[in-house]
Amino acid sequence: MLTAALAGLGLSGTGASAQTWPAKPIRVIVPFPAGGTSDVLARALGQKLHEAWGQPVIVENRAGANGNIGAAMVARSAPDGYTLLLMDIGALCISPSVYHDLAFDPARDFAPVTMISYSPHVFAVHPRIAAKTLQELIALAKESPGKLNFATAGAGSAPHLAGIDFALRSGIQWTYIHYKGGGQAITDSIAGHSDVLVNGMLPVYPHVKGGRLRALAVSSARRTPAAPDIPTVAETLPGFETGSWQGVLAPADTPAAIVNKLNAELRRILALPAIKAQLAAQGTEVRAGTPEAMNRFIRTEIARWSKVVKRSGVKIE
Repeated sequence: MLTAALAGLGLSGTGASAQTWPAKPIRVIVPFPAGGTSDVLARALGQKLHEAWGQPVIVENRAGANGNIGAAMVARSAPDGYTLLLMDIGALCISPSVYHDLAFDPARDFAPVTMISYSPHVFAVHPRIAAKTLQELIALAKESPGKLNFATAGAGSAPHLAGIDFALRSGIQWTYIHYKGGGQAITDSIAGHSDVLVNGMLPVYPHVKGGRLRALAVSSARRTPAAPDIPTVAETLPGFETGSWQGVLAPADTPAAIVNKLNAELRRILALPAIKAQLAAQGTEVRAGTPEAMNRFIRTEIARWSKVVKRSGVKIE
């Protein structure tokens, strides 16, 4: 009887904490520097969550190791709903294949909350590069193998693997320059320190429209309505599709009631016409869904990218 009573008290305590959550500020860890897709989305959604619940939502950039430092920090955090992770799920799912000693398991150490959006990668070049099309870029790379510099958001990042997949399919070589996040890669590409940039459309497209970068292709299966004049990579390399899949996760064992409450609020925000229009104008599609759907996506992506990594032989110590 005593055991049953204690169990009942424990259950009612869990329910109460879920009902009163959030009762203090929420931290959203973005494991990349400011300026990238994850950072832009975290700040926009954080403001909306603050308006809805009246609690501050603090975005912290904890960059390093292609997002693994920040992700590991969240995996070790208390599962109380007050520390969340918002990042490129592609990068999260690539890490088990390229890092020898990963401090967390993406499929085990997190409670998926919801996918947020999909932003195709933009294959862009600095305006000084002669290539005006993807075919011309491939021809240029074949003329001088390894001469073109390719800016990535970090070794083992989704843009890095997109570049590897592209090079394998097209039979070219280029030299990768790894940054600590997409924001730095974009800044250096605009400055002309790199030749080719692959990154999410959300942070890159404004610079394309401003003439600071030239877009050659997008990595979605079909042309994006935001920029219908930009061809897809698949039009040159059939079947090619990559992108920035953003999502929110909590530490494993976070109460389901909190996960579901956060899921419902984020899906409400992402369904707002103003938010959808804002993202669509920048080539980003809302892809909100259930925690279960996100869990399936993570496991599918881990299997998908492990095949690309195995074929390329890339490893990061």
